[in-house]
Amino acid sequence: MNRLLFVEDEIDLGSVIKQYLEINDFSVEWSTNGKSAFEYFTNNQSEIDLVIIDVSIPEMDGFELAEHINNISDKPFIFLTARKEKNDKIKGLKIGADDYITKPFDIDELVLRLKNILKRNNHVEKNVMENNPALNINNAAIIIGDTEFNKTLLHLNVKGKDITLTLREAELLEYLFAHQNIILKREDILVDLWGKNDYFLGRSLDVFISRLRKYFGKDASIQINNVYGIGFIFKTK
Repeated sequence: MNRLLFVEDEIDLGSVIKQYLEINDFSVEWSTNGKSAFEYFTNNQSEIDLVIIDVSIPEMDGFELAEHINNISDKPFIFLTARKEKNDKIKGLKIGADDYITKPFDIDELVLRLKNILKRNNHVEKNVMENNPALNINNAAIIIGDTEFNKTLLHLNVKGKDITLTLREAELLEYLFAHQNIILKREDILVDLWGKNDYFLGRSLDVFISRLRKYFGKDASIQINNVYGIGFIFKTK
């Protein structure tokens, strides 16, 4: 079952859409404002398959939310909005939206569009894995202690336990492996990896670091320690 993050502040409309999506075999997490939606996405992005975003939402508008999501993830997202102006549509598509649907809309058409996007996204990922000979668990693997990491496959193995990473987790982990036993400034990590140092990316970095610590919990040869007032150090033995 595909899992959706649905961001809509109109309660009556949101309730109807959520129920209909669930009838059509989607699991739906519904948020009514941009800030809480981004918090949820940051903490659960590995479990989310697609995001549906209304543009006119409180606390953080849909365009800004989409940009923040796009900065930390390659998950597909669409806009579902009453804003029909050409400039808004162009802006949404430039941000990277897979679709821009204006209200009112046909709910059955929405379901079909979602299924097509998910099918296309899964097809692309499958082709990349099958047609690129470099995608081999024995290639580009980094092994330290009881841990094996392969960024290409988004794969981490810690003491025999297989873990599938998100793209952002893999990018961060590759960066840490390249800077072992060196004190790293938070702002340097953010700029080097994702191009800018801002509040939302900083919060995402903290979440990713927390997850990586949990993944490495059973391997004493790897530690990610805070360096007060500066950033982190990725210690390996």
